[in-house]
Amino acid sequence: MKRLKDTAYLSVSTQIRSMENTLLTRDRLEQALEARSVEEALKVVQECGYSGLHSAESSTIDEAILAARESLERELRDSLPDRRILDLLKLKHDYHNLKTLLKARLARIEVRHILVDLGRVSPEALRRALEEEDYSLLPHTLAAAAVEAREILDTTRDGQLMDVFLDRCYYREMVDLAREMGSPFLEGYVRRQIESANLRSLVRTLRMGKGPEFLMAVLVEGGEIPEEELLRVSREGGNGLSELYAPTSFAAAAEAAALSGGPLTEFERLCDDAVSEYLSMARFVPFGEEVVIAYLAARETEFTNLRILLLGRSMDLPAEVIRARLRS
Repeated sequence: MKRLKDTAYLSVSTQIRSMENTLLTRDRLEQALEARSVEEALKVVQECGYSGLHSAESSTIDEAILAARESLERELRDSLPDRRILDLLKLKHDYHNLKTLLKARLARIEVRHILVDLGRVSPEALRRALEEEDYSLLPHTLAAAAVEAREILDTTRDGQLMDVFLDRCYYREMVDLAREMGSPFLEGYVRRQIESANLRSLVRTLRMGKGPEFLMAVLVEGGEIPEEELLRVSREGGNGLSELYAPTSFAAAAEAAALSGGPLTEFERLCDDAVSEYLSMARFVPFGEEVVIAYLAARETEFTNLRILLLGRSMDLPAEVIRARLRS
């Protein structure tokens, strides 16, 4: 499909600029963080479109996020000139559900409570496809991934190996979607996500004491840093990691990698922030798919921050601990 002109997004961009006024911004998060009680923090959140959120319990927060996502899709569905952009929100949930259902089938356990009904395919339809081995109603790429992932798990009984395969399928589908839409901005966003995934894989394999052979098996094609450079750092036990990423947006994340052990909370946050930094360029675009992509990603960050904030407040965590975990 030929790339749509940016003027095709004029109406929806105007709509989104108005919707941005209710985002749970950093200032509002700070206000909720400094509120004297959980109840007062909830009032701040309610003013940002979560009027039905009256509890900081995990299940209640999840229900509120689900409702917000469904409302968001309803608001944008008819005004989007290319609805494939909404797949940005949906792809990861399809692959999460597929991983969960395949592992549950192997372990013979019930996992309905951790499935997410936010993908292109409902969890029930995906479960039925796996049970009946009839993938005709699934998107082609997801169907092909399901068949091969099932074979990998049945043959090796290795859930981690299956996860690696499905992660690659997910990113490959993201890349293909960006190319099909002819959106350089979206392609850049996907590359930044792949870069984040590869840095995380490098750091985790180093902390686990795994070698470059293991790393090669989990790296995803499409990032900015060549695979051979990542493998070189792996062979050298992490030496040169900071220097490799110094010219990139992941410089701060690489510095915080804590290869010798300890929590990775700060590292994970900085990886996410580096992806968000790329999206901030959309602030300077008056209209176009960039506005839509950045807004959808901002809402995903908002959902993450909502959970971090409210669960942290309900657990009486110090404000500085919660603040350090919030994504930008």
